[in-house]
Amino acid sequence: MELKEITCIVCPLGCRIQVEMEGGEIKSVKGYSCSRGLEYAKNEVIMPKRTITTSVRAVGGHLPLLSVRTKEPVPKEKIQEIMLELAKVEVKAPVKIGDVVVKSILGTGVDIIATRNLYVK
Repeated sequence: MELKEITCIVCPLGCRIQVEMEGGEIKSVKGYSCSRGLEYAKNEVIMPKRTITTSVRAVGGHLPLLSVRTKEPVPKEKIQEIMLELAKVEVKAPVKIGDVVVKSILGTGVDIIATRNLYVK
């Protein structure tokens, strides 16, 4: 039996959750305060995911960079590869908040979206 201890990041409570695993399967989960914490703990031990926030180069806009994020969390092991791909991205003004900057980054099915407006210079 393997015991994994996780601090939940879903809300400010920061519950300390204990997950018992055996043979790659979850046997029990203890220490969560809500169903979101339970779901977070299960996902964290089976396939951890994270939301990426960063910036990409902008051309013709009032700013040299545009802040972006993943529309949904992506597998944690893909973060570095996604960041390297985003370093190659260049957007042209105008861009509105929520516009898709990159569709399905690296075939993950997760879009990269703008998190601010970029106006033409």
